Amino acid sequence: MSDDARSGSLNRPGESDAQRYDRNWEDILQELRVTQTGNQILTGFLLALAFQQRFHELEPVGITIYLVLVGLACTATLLALAPVSLHRWLFQHHAKKDAVLIGNRILRVNLIAVALLIIGVALFLFYFVLSLTAGVIAAVVVALVIIGLWVLLPIDMLRRERRGRSA
Repeated sequence: MSDDARSGSLNRPGESDAQRYDRNWEDILQELRVTQTGNQILTGFLLALAFQQRFHELEPVGITIYLVLVGLACTATLLALAPVSLHRWLFQHHAKKDAVLIGNRILRVNLIAVALLIIGVALFLFYFVLSLTAGVIAAVVVALVIIGLWVLLPIDMLRRERRGRSA
């Protein structure tokens, strides 16, 4: 795959490579802002749960799910902040292209972590309120929705665009 494809887009008319990488970097940062906000809300929710009265009623499987979710929330937070750190280290070192390529990869991994976190939260809540079976069903439904919206829909749109260009 070319660097252009990995970084997200080709040059717009009249746009230099440097301008494209600046634009792509801004896109990555905006996408990270969106994921980070949702992740912060989920993380806050998870951390607050440990201080609720009914938390001590959790069975070992519930505690395990909870701790995995806290770990995923921490991982997603670290991934969302990694491009900021990367940018600080590479700032004024003429490495925007590398920052964009690495930032794109980090954002993709962050989306996987956030997807797993959302699936896990559905599992945990339905398990806690109803049963483990209900939790598993909820997790599967959420996973299918994520796959449909985050994977299959973009793939379908790309196929349609390619067909439209070749016609």
